[in-house]
Amino acid sequence: MTIHGWLQIALVLAVLLGLTPLVGGYLVRVYDGSSRWAIRLERLIYRLAGIDAEHEQHWTTYGGALLSFSVVATLLTYLMLRLQAMLPLNPADMAAVGPTQAFETAASFATNTNWQSYGGETTMSYLSQMLQLTFQNFVSAGAGMAVAVALVRGIARRDRADGIVGNFWVDLVRSVVYVLLPLSVILALLLVHQGVIQTFDAYRAVTTLEGGTQTIALGPVASQEAIKQLGTNGGGFFNANAAHPFENPTPWSNLLSLVALLLIPSAFTVVLGRMTGKPRHGWTVWVVMAAFWTVGVSSAYVAEAQGTSLLAKAGVALPASADQPGGNMEGKEVRFGISASALYAVSTTATSTGSVNAMHDSFTPLGGLVPLLMIELGEVVFGGVGVGLGGMLFFVALAVFLAGLMIGRTPTYLGKRIGQREIQVVMLGVLIFPALVLGGSALAISVPVGLAGLGNDGAHGLSEVLYAFSSTAGNNGSAFAGLSGGSAFYNVAFGLATLVGRFVPMLSMVALGGFLAEQAGGSGGEAAFPVTGPLFGLLLAGTILLLGALTFYPVLALGPIAEHLSMLAAMRN
Repeated sequence: MTIHGWLQIALVLAVLLGLTPLVGGYLVRVYDGSSRWAIRLERLIYRLAGIDAEHEQHWTTYGGALLSFSVVATLLTYLMLRLQAMLPLNPADMAAVGPTQAFETAASFATNTNWQSYGGETTMSYLSQMLQLTFQNFVSAGAGMAVAVALVRGIARRDRADGIVGNFWVDLVRSVVYVLLPLSVILALLLVHQGVIQTFDAYRAVTTLEGGTQTIALGPVASQEAIKQLGTNGGGFFNANAAHPFENPTPWSNLLSLVALLLIPSAFTVVLGRMTGKPRHGWTVWVVMAAFWTVGVSSAYVAEAQGTSLLAKAGVALPASADQPGGNMEGKEVRFGISASALYAVSTTATSTGSVNAMHDSFTPLGGLVPLLMIELGEVVFGGVGVGLGGMLFFVALAVFLAGLMIGRTPTYLGKRIGQREIQVVMLGVLIFPALVLGGSALAISVPVGLAGLGNDGAHGLSEVLYAFSSTAGNNGSAFAGLSGGSAFYNVAFGLATLVGRFVPMLSMVALGGFLAEQAGGSGGEAAFPVTGPLFGLLLAGTILLLGALTFYPVLALGPIAEHLSMLAAMRN
């Protein structure tokens, strides 16, 4: 463990802390309509789509618009992938994507999951990569941001009690036009400067030093790379994702990617604070998120820097130092090393991004446990754009509810009562995730077709399956790559997990915002349990651990924890 590694962690956190209030303030101006620099483009989209931008929607209509848009987007993507061989911009003559693979991919990208059980450079044409998949990167991220804004509006609204939470189409358009598009253009140019490729040239055959022939895949990579990070999507142009030198060639491109994937989820805590008139509450939520992230990154870094005891016993792994990376370098790129790999792994799973610059399957048992746990906490450690804040507000509502029960007062959150129906939709949004993960994992290891995909047996094989269902149901998209998820069984299972894991929580968020919007008035809840400061931060963190970590502890004990203990036992023998 080196000073250099700890400085990388501190640098990312410092940059994030500096940018969060700036971007958060800009987001508030976007959604309240005061930032209108692209008003002509915005109005043109409304006119072409027939959108009445002045009409606000009841929460049921808002949720219906979200669902109908996502269904149509999924079907269009499925159709385009099935017709890929007949469409232009296909210099490598890629065949049509198979039915179950196309279903899983369409569902995955429409839900901001971007789980990929295929190699991008060997399966997708340029048109599929840049039109359908990149398009979904924008609109699925925009939909998540819209839902978060609707929920915050429901909390903040006090002038009427009609369940109005805004206009989904307006929120979606503004998210894409004012936030995701301009930031993606800037980031794509910076990535091109660092060597990320952006071309329509055909694949090239080159002669290797040994005299053989190798095909080098090319394509419009930087444009997809930018939105995959900013929108917490994660789907890579190449199979190796951000470990590929064409996607992530330098330490600076790696740093840009890290900041990009954390930036918008972090900034949404400022949106919460400013739109509700309680900025300290927003920063309290941010501190809880940042604390989980810091502990997670530090734990993964320590585990990977120490390596495994078996390798150390064999004299293979050396202690990490400034001159010798040492530790566990399996599955990691030399240009990034252990610290940047651990930092990226935890950040990408904490934010539901899912892009990777190292193979998580090759991490030590405890090093691999950390990114898995980041997902299983509910994707609330910053989380996905928009939906990360929405998931965190589920836990905020639960913490307030528990606090109200403990002090003998009616649970209220910023002046809004947290009653039976509010808790019911919160629990639906929280519990659907472990139900999908545990149920899907149990099914996969109980049937031959599920077991056939395992690359390892024993505890590590269980970890592979558990990680896969956690990643798909949690809309993350990263994987323990030892599991072969390209079979029809896993295509269908993962596709269904992404759809249910995405839309049940999102519709629950819209419903919660609507229920709170039906309550007028409220002074902000000063007489109730305070939602700022260290005491509330500890209560919120405890609630997350109680419903996140402890829910999965039994199966984690059979997977990565058992693998670690087995390694220690082998060391003693």
